[in-house]
Amino acid sequence: MDRSDLALVLAIRDQGSLAGAAATLDVVPSVVTKRLGALEMRLGQRLFERTTRRLSATAEGEAVCLHARALLDGFAALENELGERQNELTGTIRLAATFGFGRRWLGPAVAAFQARHPALQVELLLTEQLPDLGAEGYDGAVWLWAVQQRHAADWISRRIARNQRVLAASPDYLKRRGTPATVEALASHDCLVARENGDASQRQHAVWTLRHARDGSTARVRVQGALTSNSGEMVRDWCLAGHGIMLRSLWDIAPQLASGELVRLLPQYAMAEADIHWIAPWRPKTPRRVRLLVDHLVEQFRGEPWKPGKAGGR
Repeated sequence: MDRSDLALVLAIRDQGSLAGAAATLDVVPSVVTKRLGALEMRLGQRLFERTTRRLSATAEGEAVCLHARALLDGFAALENELGERQNELTGTIRLAATFGFGRRWLGPAVAAFQARHPALQVELLLTEQLPDLGAEGYDGAVWLWAVQQRHAADWISRRIARNQRVLAASPDYLKRRGTPATVEALASHDCLVARENGDASQRQHAVWTLRHARDGSTARVRVQGALTSNSGEMVRDWCLAGHGIMLRSLWDIAPQLASGELVRLLPQYAMAEADIHWIAPWRPKTPRRVRLLVDHLVEQFRGEPWKPGKAGGR
């Protein structure tokens, strides 16, 4: 059977008559009758029962129709993909991202993608508050934690890269205050809290939830300190200056950990749910330019280039 045979069988079944199928296929009815007879002869199966009043598919005909639809859809998808690959990427991609990751890692990756597709335009908004992506016309966002939406079916999410938020302090602070040996010991230390989402409640307190790398158990500790900020960069600078212990993404402080400016504490623990995600409003068909950008980001960050010892993290 070839593609035209599949289309013929579906047209007959869908229209319920040879004349209707002929009109759909834009041929005369005698052509449909002749082609159907030749097909049934080649298959050795009767696909349709035909009387003067009605036409209905046999069991074999229904089986052919079932597979025909999937095969024709596959042909169409393949042709669309091949056609898209021949076309240069054009148009505009609008995306949002958090400030730190957007500036340090996403910006260069997006610029490299645009350089490969010079007819493409990219608008990148850096913000700490996730916009209403659908209402404000964004194609998606690169975000540093999973976003819980009220109607999950209205959103798509894809993990771009794994990430850990780890505990760190400067050697000067540890020399002055000592190194905590347990999660519980953090409660008696000066902890630097970043409130990048605008949470002003309990200004000097925060609850850090940490997961054990080996057994997956979690530990929660209420920490406090005299210094809090809505800027993660400010918290990092305070930590480098020896003012306390912070919980910070590995992508942000890997160079300082590698150089010894910062020391990772309780290395068996890290904050859960700190991976980097692509999130976007659901749509029936995602534009090819957006799909290729997301694939590019996944490839760029697949090896977590911010890990100590990797070129991107030095």
